[in-house]
Amino acid sequence: MRSHVFAIAFFTITGLGLTGTGLAQMVDAKGKRIDAFMVDEPPVLDGVLDDDAWAFGAVITDLYQVTPEEFSPPSEDSQIYVVYTKDALYVGARFYDREPDKIGALVLRQGDFSWGEDTITVMLDPLNQGRSGYAFDLTANGIRNQALYQNVTRQNWSWQGIWHGEARLDDHGWTAEIEIPFKTLSFDPSNDVWGLNVGRYIGRKTEQIGWASRNRDMNPSAFGEMTGMSGAEKGIGLDVVPSARVNQKKDFETGVSTDSVEPAIDVFYKITSSLTASLTVNTDFSGTSADARQINLTRFGLFFPEQRIFFLQDTDIFEFGQIGGQSFEDRSTISRVERESGRPFFSRRIGLSGGGETIPIDYGGKITGRAGGWEIGALGIRQDPFQMLGASDLLVARFSRNVLEESSVGFVLTSGDPDSDFDNTLAGVDFRYLNTRLSSGSTLEGSVWYQQSDTEGVDGDDAAYGVSLRVPSAEGLRYGIAYKELQENYYPALGFVNRTNVRDFTADIGYTWYPAGGSIQRAFSGVDYQRIATLDNRLQSQLVSIRALEIVNGTGDSAEFHYQLIDEVLDAPFEVSDGVIIPVGDYSFDQYCINVGTGEHRRIALEGFYCGGEFYDGDISAPGAEINWRPNEHFRFALGYQLSDIDLPYGSFITRLASLRADIAFTNTLYWENILQYDNVSYGLGLNSIFRWVPRAGREVLLVVNREFIDYTRDRAFTSVTGDITFKFGYTFRF
Repeated sequence: MRSHVFAIAFFTITGLGLTGTGLAQMVDAKGKRIDAFMVDEPPVLDGVLDDDAWAFGAVITDLYQVTPEEFSPPSEDSQIYVVYTKDALYVGARFYDREPDKIGALVLRQGDFSWGEDTITVMLDPLNQGRSGYAFDLTANGIRNQALYQNVTRQNWSWQGIWHGEARLDDHGWTAEIEIPFKTLSFDPSNDVWGLNVGRYIGRKTEQIGWASRNRDMNPSAFGEMTGMSGAEKGIGLDVVPSARVNQKKDFETGVSTDSVEPAIDVFYKITSSLTASLTVNTDFSGTSADARQINLTRFGLFFPEQRIFFLQDTDIFEFGQIGGQSFEDRSTISRVERESGRPFFSRRIGLSGGGETIPIDYGGKITGRAGGWEIGALGIRQDPFQMLGASDLLVARFSRNVLEESSVGFVLTSGDPDSDFDNTLAGVDFRYLNTRLSSGSTLEGSVWYQQSDTEGVDGDDAAYGVSLRVPSAEGLRYGIAYKELQENYYPALGFVNRTNVRDFTADIGYTWYPAGGSIQRAFSGVDYQRIATLDNRLQSQLVSIRALEIVNGTGDSAEFHYQLIDEVLDAPFEVSDGVIIPVGDYSFDQYCINVGTGEHRRIALEGFYCGGEFYDGDISAPGAEINWRPNEHFRFALGYQLSDIDLPYGSFITRLASLRADIAFTNTLYWENILQYDNVSYGLGLNSIFRWVPRAGREVLLVVNREFIDYTRDRAFTSVTGDITFKFGYTFRF
């Protein structure tokens, strides 16, 4: 209907990109190398670099800016030391700062995150293949975050691995000590050369400093090398994690209470140094943070990311066909639910009902890792009966083989349906192409994939396939196209699909500048496009999103302006709100959004947006804001509010979504997390409160309180509906 708008914008930005000055420089990362030294006595982790071991360490001082000005000298000096014992890798750091009172150190709760924090990042590729790896972040307050590289352009920061770190602030800046046990990593003991990178982030300046990079990015394809690692040992490779929970649930409407005491155990065994077998019995997910509430104004479903630790372990191995995912550098305006649609495996289908209720898991096993050029993932789960459904036996198998320099070919198989008692299986194959060695310094990635589902009682039209090609550059021109077809009876019972009987075509193009001098650090302009049509070529949805301008200054303040041209074709009436029904028809409407935010290093950080314009054949006004207040490192308060005021010929309505977070961190091992959420679609008010003590990574004691209230009378007279309280403890024994 309005594809010409996309075409004009596409060629405008293409021309702008081709005339832009200066493609990113490229440095041969493999030219960076250190020789690691093995010591008998490890340093004591106290954040002070006074141990004898550091005198033997390899020293890294040749760091440079990665952003905003790649390869320029950093604004502050750094010294990084590396040693290892037979059991662990140790990294020490001295970060000088001429304004130590301005160091970002306002986060004291493990698992919390802020772009305003000063941080050291240690990145490892133990297999030294440039395809996968780990990232370990430690802040100036000793707060740990960690990630798996799902591929060289995307990371999963929900992964949990056991490692340790301490940091200290002083008059010269800050120091850090990190211990990464080899038992936490997958590696080949016969390989004495590992991929290594180190980085420093200065929050108040949004300055990223690194040892090796390409196109303003530090990923496994651009790591340096660390030699002399032949002495690394995994030990027996056995982790045993017994735990127990005491739980009380109450249904306030019926007055029925249930009490339970449940032991549980998780066992992890490294069959080889790079292949791990896991067993879980009476699996417990207490302590998982509550999902952020969403209000759905579309005809289709929502997407909630996985947060449970058991399923996040080695989750990168189960990735298929480069479907979905999102990097920090490329925040697409195409909805994530559409990008994730077509996943053959999505772990939230296991142990959770469609309404988000927990379904007990009796036991399960998993084998994940890498061996001889293969990536191997197999998962089997026995899920208990739930409501009218019987027990389910669920199986996922994923194997892929490294081919060419950086690419892979693989297949996936799933069996079982957690939502019905009918049989369901799925098989798929994919080829993922990767080339990080383009002369411009950019990366080229692509994929081709095919899936076939088999559902009891359904015959034919149950396939899905897709192809994509993308250049995800952090600087200069970036672009990509993708196409996928999801047939009418395609049903990935253990995967995720948003809509079927459709062809989905997406394309995007944009250009990123890093202006030299001035107050603007980074600027971006681009266009995202998506067209979804039925298989008989009837338009269903179309989006042209003109990302006119997105800017960030040197202190992390940002502003964005987007203009969207939307087409929706309704073949059936759409009840967008209670009693408000949009009739069958073709609708074209335009919307715009303005977003502004302040740097997260500030004690009071604000983010606000306003979206307005048309909505079908009516109007929408949708403001929202979030304020984060960190008076000091012990307290965090966040208040968020979103409103959508919609006026249609068939009726008007207002949706509201509000949240209040209050966290208290007594120390960086003892903290109390609280979040209260409300929406006026369900008229539900939910409380999730977690008191958590983590004396050391792998050990945890927690008290969890959940409470749900409903405003039945719509006059803010909330009535208790359900509640539960859980006490749990767990301890990891490593052998």
